[in-house]
Amino acid sequence: VQLVESGGGLVQAGGSLRLSCAASGSIASINTMAWYRQAPGKQRELVAVITRPGTIDYADSVKGRFTISRDNAKNTVYLQMNSLKPEDTAVYYCASDTWTTLRPLGDYWGQGTQVIVSS
Repeated sequence: VQLVESGGGLVQAGGSLRLSCAASGSIASINTMAWYRQAPGKQRELVAVITRPGTIDYADSVKGRFTISRDNAKNTVYLQMNSLKPEDTAVYYCASDTWTTLRPLGDYWGQGTQVIVSS
């Protein structure tokens, strides 16, 4: 499985960005897709997750502001980020898991895309 993220960038606080994660390879083995982020000096944290059956979960810090979705025809998962805050600044990673779980460990990872939110 190969995962390629795109859509990061610099945005002012209160703005929006949409991240994309395109999957290729053994797509049929994927049962969970997730977005993680890692800010400088902090541990990587789970931001949003979507399972093959469609169950979705978010970190408390992004609930009501971020939306995870997918386009099965394009093998792509999205993360719509609204009302961005400076504390959302991080490298965002896409991950896939063969398990159906709301706490994926990530079998495969993308290269990451930088999101910077200026105050």
